Amino acid sequence: MRSRYESLWEGLPYVAMVAVVCFDVGLTTLSKAAMDKGMSHFVFVVHSNALATLILLPSSFIFHRTKRHPLTLSLLCRFFTLGLIGITLLQNSVFTGINYSSPTLGSALNNLTPAFTFILTLIFRMEKFDIRSTRSQIMVMGTLVSISGALCVTLYKGPSLGTNLLSPSITSDEVLQLPSVVSLDSSNLNSLTSNHWVLGGLFLAIASLSSSVWQIFQAATVKMYPAEMIIVSFNSFFATIQCLAVSLIAERNPNAWKLAPNLELVAIIYSAFFGSVVTPTIQTWCLHKKGPVFVAMFTPVGIAVAAIMGVIFLGDTLHLGSLVGAVIIVLGFYGVIWGQSKEKKANDKEVNVTNAGDGVRPPPAQYVPLLWSFREV
Repeated sequence: MRSRYESLWEGLPYVAMVAVVCFDVGLTTLSKAAMDKGMSHFVFVVHSNALATLILLPSSFIFHRTKRHPLTLSLLCRFFTLGLIGITLLQNSVFTGINYSSPTLGSALNNLTPAFTFILTLIFRMEKFDIRSTRSQIMVMGTLVSISGALCVTLYKGPSLGTNLLSPSITSDEVLQLPSVVSLDSSNLNSLTSNHWVLGGLFLAIASLSSSVWQIFQAATVKMYPAEMIIVSFNSFFATIQCLAVSLIAERNPNAWKLAPNLELVAIIYSAFFGSVVTPTIQTWCLHKKGPVFVAMFTPVGIAVAAIMGVIFLGDTLHLGSLVGAVIIVLGFYGVIWGQSKEKKANDKEVNVTNAGDGVRPPPAQYVPLLWSFREV
């Protein structure tokens, strides 16, 4: 009979992953609230990554002080590219999309990442695909269902499931800042809100695609340079420089760079600490204990958490299109990860059978962790 300590230790990864989901949704909700108060999302990304770099760089070299891996120019170029794809493009797209829409839409479209990754691995022939295989058929169907759900949640809002004076993608501050030539009758307001919602969905879809590219590239880089914290630190360092360049071009208001001890500063500290340090650390531990499929299974939980937080803290109104689209995305998501888990078990079984024999066989094709969720947002 297992002791109480062993039972608690066994259940700890479940609690940890629920905490990670809450941290992620808390970040998007807090940043949305700060952006509604006037915070520039371009400046927000610069400040949060700069603070994260100050935390990560010293910590990474202390953590790897006993075994230093040599840094080459090609590796630094890889780190620069990872920072460009996985932070600069991803985070600017995420926060731009959330600024135009809501954290609920962001959490829903985040479930597209496994589908995009599957498509990319097929394009670059990194994934074995047999159309006669049930696993492959389910993964294809799951990908198509996920994309269909994303189109539904983005293009169709439908009637509201609650009461609210304003749509989640437009706040009272934004209404006051609209040009006087725009009439704020219900038809114009709904049209403007719908346009913002679709544009936000487009940016969030770009973020999911960039996350998929980053995951594949990151997996290959970790194999070349097995020092994860140093990789993440340099990613954050290069991304800070890149985001600074983007912000100087996109943000022309010099007052946007001023920091005051208000919600904006809280959002920056929260993003740097929880988004770039705590969340990746917990996810890495859960990946080690339970594997990538276990970590990925908790992604849809973010939709419910984001919806609850949006209603409570942002005054959001849920819409029928968001609910229906989210359900469709989740069904497709679980179809993809089910097929991927079966594929991995089949590959592991094949390797075990080969190792048990006496014959010599060429090494198996490189396995790319489709559901690897070690990310920075």
